[in-house]
Amino acid sequence: MIVRVVTQTLVWYALIGGILFVAAGTLDWPAAWIFLVEMIVISLVGGYWLARRDPALMRDRLASPIQRDQPVADKWVVAAIIATSIGALVVMAFDAARFGWSSIDPWIQGIGELILCLSIWLSFRIFAENTFAAPVVRIQKERQHSVISTGPYRHVRHPMYAGALLYFVGTSLLLGSWWGLVTVLVLAVVLGIRIPIEEKALRGGLEGYDEYAQRVRYRLIPFVW
Repeated sequence: MIVRVVTQTLVWYALIGGILFVAAGTLDWPAAWIFLVEMIVISLVGGYWLARRDPALMRDRLASPIQRDQPVADKWVVAAIIATSIGALVVMAFDAARFGWSSIDPWIQGIGELILCLSIWLSFRIFAENTFAAPVVRIQKERQHSVISTGPYRHVRHPMYAGALLYFVGTSLLLGSWWGLVTVLVLAVVLGIRIPIEEKALRGGLEGYDEYAQRVRYRLIPFVW
């Protein structure tokens, strides 16, 4: 499993680096190099930690984001999330490196770094609390799937999606792109479409989820929605 973590991490960030630098039209983009090196190190360390702590969850996280027993509607939404994420990276590269539409001060890029770190910390908290945090919508009957209501799940029902939005906000600012924040709004809409699909599956197949949803009112952002 550790070999898979290393291999998939390096391949994944090689692809992300290719998207960023091809869209930027240059390799002379220090912020992108900082982002890639940082994320590779965090992914390798975090992957090793999760593989040792919760190998079943690590196997799920390494699996394809589109699977056979996944609801059809969710397959389409996952494809939209992937396309939106790639589009966001292209917009950031166009903005910050190729065309220079944005001008962001270094201290704002530093704030982006802090937001990015916050999103990563939140992800680790989620993985520590929720062994069922798979990338696809399905009831994991083979693992005695149950409702998780501790940690970040005390505040919102879908903290992973909140963390994903923080991740792209932080990435956009770190890379030096204001226009990248627009793509975060698009991603929020796509996630907003996925959440009811996921909750329908959870309400129908997970005992106690209705009570949990009544207790934790907010889906994504505390006191907002």
